[in-house]
Amino acid sequence: MRQQVAPTSFPSVPYGDIYKNGTYLARNASWHVEESPFKAKYILQLLERNRLEPQTICEVGCGAGEVLRQLQLKMNSRCEFWGYDISPQALELSKPRANAKLHFRLSDFAAEQTPSFDLILVLDVIEHLEDYFSFLRQIRSRGRYKLFHLPLDISAQAVVRQNGMMKRRLDHAHLHYFTKELGLQVLADTGYEIVDWIYAPRSNEIGPHLIQKLFRAPRSIFYGIRPDLAVRVLGGYSLMVLAR
Repeated sequence: MRQQVAPTSFPSVPYGDIYKNGTYLARNASWHVEESPFKAKYILQLLERNRLEPQTICEVGCGAGEVLRQLQLKMNSRCEFWGYDISPQALELSKPRANAKLHFRLSDFAAEQTPSFDLILVLDVIEHLEDYFSFLRQIRSRGRYKLFHLPLDISAQAVVRQNGMMKRRLDHAHLHYFTKELGLQVLADTGYEIVDWIYAPRSNEIGPHLIQKLFRAPRSIFYGIRPDLAVRVLGGYSLMVLAR
């Protein structure tokens, strides 16, 4: 019997094109704006516990720009923010958020000449890139500190469920999948020094789906006993990494 291949949600084009031609927006109409307060919360937590007060912040792959707006609302008024994205649709979504100290550019940050920033944010980006090793090496010298947010898609429950892993590919165009150990090793392999990291309980705080809600109590209990094992078995967490 011939094996059936699961249909893809995205056309057979270079994956970078789906962010430019409107395909990604058609599948993700909000461009994940609803997750922005959650991300900003844990970014601020890492900055505060490492006593960092950056005055210039750049986000690579800023999408609709809501994370930067959330940070601007809570940080020192002298801080200046820049957001870069290759998607014209994302730029249109970001325009209403722009102000005198919050700027957005339609540009490939890795290929553009820019000043050095105190902090570069790379949030939910590298899992979408066909060649993320080159990207990580290209941006490493562009800022004093870098802060990464990585979805930890690999877990026992995600692998066991029939479409647990494919859903990330079909819905959100994830090309690569990480555990905490893999994510930290990738950064080390591309020359980064890990300063600090934290788990962020994405599914427990903002997961909208029924299965995510059902797992909230077991995740919290298990995590309180064995954090690393809970993340590897039940999933639902992401990783925030501060690096130089």
